[in-house]
Amino acid sequence: MQLRQWQQEAVTAALAQYKTDHPHFLCLATPGAGKTLMASQIAKELMAAGKIDFVFVFSPSVNVATSFQVSLESQLNCRLDGLLGSKGRSLTYQSMPSSDSAFWTVLSHYRTLAIFDEIHHCAGDNLGNTNVWGQKIIQHIQGKADYTLALTGTPWRSDKIPIALSSYCVDGIIQCGYSYGLERAIQDGVCRTPKIIAVDNEDITLLSGDESERYSSFAELLKQSKCTYQQLLDSDDLIAYMVKVTAKKLKQVRRKQSNAGALVVAATVDHAIKIAEIIECKTGDSARVVTYLHEDAQEAIRDFREANDKWIVSVGMISEGTDIPRLKVCCHLTRVKTELYFRQILGRILRSTGIENDEGFLFMPAEPNLVEYAERIVENIPNANTVAIEQMPGNITTSDNSTQVPTLPEIENGPKPIVNVNFSTELFSDDYGVDLSALNTPTLAETYDTSVGLFGRFKQEIINFAIQDIAFNR
Repeated sequence: MQLRQWQQEAVTAALAQYKTDHPHFLCLATPGAGKTLMASQIAKELMAAGKIDFVFVFSPSVNVATSFQVSLESQLNCRLDGLLGSKGRSLTYQSMPSSDSAFWTVLSHYRTLAIFDEIHHCAGDNLGNTNVWGQKIIQHIQGKADYTLALTGTPWRSDKIPIALSSYCVDGIIQCGYSYGLERAIQDGVCRTPKIIAVDNEDITLLSGDESERYSSFAELLKQSKCTYQQLLDSDDLIAYMVKVTAKKLKQVRRKQSNAGALVVAATVDHAIKIAEIIECKTGDSARVVTYLHEDAQEAIRDFREANDKWIVSVGMISEGTDIPRLKVCCHLTRVKTELYFRQILGRILRSTGIENDEGFLFMPAEPNLVEYAERIVENIPNANTVAIEQMPGNITTSDNSTQVPTLPEIENGPKPIVNVNFSTELFSDDYGVDLSALNTPTLAETYDTSVGLFGRFKQEIINFAIQDIAFNR
């Protein structure tokens, strides 16, 4: 398979660095750019040059590990199943603690290349600040493998601990051997232009017992009330609306790409099942549900990749590293609100399928942290179209008796009062819908002030951008 220009540049840079006294190479590449093939080519050239005997890959999921194994076996023309006669193995980070001493001995007794996909999962530059995976790297791989290759599209950790095997500048910026940002990836036709749609509500009634309070935004609701974000996500009305706008956009996209799919990232297993039921009820479409409790989850993901189905609902299964190029629309309904996770979810809809002026769409509630992540990206994009506002007409009141899914701190401290959230909006009118394609996106200068003064009963903030470098903008 012919390499893209950036992939060849990264391969050349890595091999050049390996000829020096620096056996470690870090590649930052935007999600969806094709890091797996690039890494496989590095392994191929090291093997062909007689520099290594074995290749070991560590990655965050079984699905990614399988993808790496297939790619490496194709490039190296040999097996990487860990059995007798194979040239290595592709494993998950979760398997590292259970690997025995015989396995780790291979790295010190033979010439090896160790590849780490999404290296940000591995924390620590010493045994005092590591997580369990970073600890294994320090104990068994660092200084023992002849070459190491680290890959990531999000080069930081939410806990601020240094990433394993990484070096940092004085100002805290991670040092890398090669960087391939989203702006260039879009220019090259490797990735799609993303659009983020943040959904908010200006007229919210919070019922707690016999008392009621009004709030003018999700931000105000979450900051000033006892309502948790999980309770908001569990609202039937919010789910139904998010499904409706996602379905409308998916319908538009499938006119141009008939096999385009939509991903909904849910908060819990029960939440995912509930979302799937609402999808079927409101759209008539079935939705595949893949969670860590489903034994056939990986098979279901592989089937969905090649199928023509419209919807897949996931809990922590497709947020990172999973390659489903036909995914073009995503609905962010998980309670995880870290910037790293936000960017990884966004990355699921960025891989281009070669369609000209291709776009990916992310719908999410206007939770303050999520909006901040989107705005932070936008602020670092020079000369880009950024924000447009769409006012949503209609005005009815609905009531939701949400049940709270407690988080760990809430379990420890006792449950919080269950509250009801009433939205004032027209959710279910048959002729209602937002035509995002019809928006005339203003310039940054025209819309920056407008984005602050949002209007309408139910509003959407459309963040339409070509990101300069999703890996570096924080």
